[in-house]
Amino acid sequence: QVQLMETGGGLVQAGGSLRLACAASGRTFSAYAMAWFRQAPGKEREFVSAISRNGGTYYAPFVKGRFTISRDNAQNTGYLQMNSLKPEDTAVYYCAADYFDASNYGTLSSISRYDYWGQGTQVTVSS
Repeated sequence: QVQLMETGGGLVQAGGSLRLACAASGRTFSAYAMAWFRQAPGKEREFVSAISRNGGTYYAPFVKGRFTISRDNAQNTGYLQMNSLKPEDTAVYYCAADYFDASNYGTLSSISRYDYWGQGTQVTVSS
C-alpha cells in the first residue's frame, strides 16, 4: 500500500504558475503509475495528466502544453508544473497512484485504475 500527500496548491493570478508535489510513502514508488486529477465545484473529477512507471507522460487535451508532469523516484515524489494558469483551472487537485504497467492514454487516464489517492490540494486562479 502507498500513502500520498499533495502540497503546492494556492492562490495565483491568471497567467501565473504553480508546482504541485505528491509525496508517496510505503511501497516502491518507481513501480507505480501516477496521475493528477482535478475536481471543480459541482463538476466530476477529471483527468489532468499521468506518468507511467517507465516515464511515459500523458495529458488531457485542455492542458495544451501548459502543464508538465514528472517524477523523482529517488525522492518518492511526483510533480505537476502548471504554467499559464487560467481561472478555469481552479479546482482541487488530487494525486493518484497504483501498481500497474500501462503505456496508453486510455488506461492511464481512467479514474477507476487508481486505488490510492491523496487528500487533494486547492488551486485557485484569479482573473
